[in-house]
Amino acid sequence: MAGFSATDAALEGFRIARERPRKLLAASIFMFLVSVLQVVIEVNMPDEARAALAALGGQETLEAGPFFEALTILSPLLFFSLLVQCMMAAAIYRVLLRGQTGSIRLFRIGPVEFRLMALALIYVVLFALFMAAITLVGMILVMLVSGLGEGVAMFVGTLAWLCAVGLTVFVGVRLSLAPVITFDREKLALFDSWTVTRGQFWRLAGAYVLTLSLIVVVALVAILVFLPAAGIAVMVSGGSLADVWQTFALPEEQTLSAYFQPIRVAYMLVSSVFSAFWYAVIAAPGAYAYRALTSQPPPAA
Repeated sequence: MAGFSATDAALEGFRIARERPRKLLAASIFMFLVSVLQVVIEVNMPDEARAALAALGGQETLEAGPFFEALTILSPLLFFSLLVQCMMAAAIYRVLLRGQTGSIRLFRIGPVEFRLMALALIYVVLFALFMAAITLVGMILVMLVSGLGEGVAMFVGTLAWLCAVGLTVFVGVRLSLAPVITFDREKLALFDSWTVTRGQFWRLAGAYVLTLSLIVVVALVAILVFLPAAGIAVMVSGGSLADVWQTFALPEEQTLSAYFQPIRVAYMLVSSVFSAFWYAVIAAPGAYAYRALTSQPPPAA
């Protein structure tokens, strides 16, 4: 059975970022333009959409009716966000599987991106049904043993919850190659990943855990570099350290001038670089594993 190195898969995105800095720069510029567009959209957002966004981001859990109403109002924004994610994923796959050298043509809107969007939406529905099913099973098990005492019911409920989490992780990892397979085979590949990843769960899970751990380290380093630099810049310009923390929050005035202050623009630039790096590192392990499991040669540099 074909295999792959979990460590090499986890480090593939880092290798690409190091060896192809021009593509990372192109991705960073693309993400910065997306950030600017998001600011323009947010400033001109209608009151209904603003209220729906506040409701979804609130502390209280919405009931089904208000929740779906808010999702309906925000559907254009959600569609835009999903499109950007699929454009970035497709761009990374073009580099890792096709060896494309152009930087600008990596980012496009076409059949590939729409297939990835359709795959994501289908998976959201399937995930909701899956969670509803395992929740129902857990509730039934708890009800069946409730007559044996509260302690037994709590034990069974906890055990059912742990099994549900484990099953969700297992299924998620086994199906995690669906996006890259959909890209490579140019068709919706809903369950092809299940066959490709047979016997590879622990390698894939290890690669993903290592990748996320390394990204957390990089994020902490980026914050430790940005905060002192931003603090010095703000204090030199006559501001206070409190102004630095305001960079991470929405401005009180929803205007373009409030968003495009120098310190906020600097934060947007740093965030754009990290976002581009994030997409490359997250997409790379799956592409590396798929290439190894299907015995595809690495693309020409």
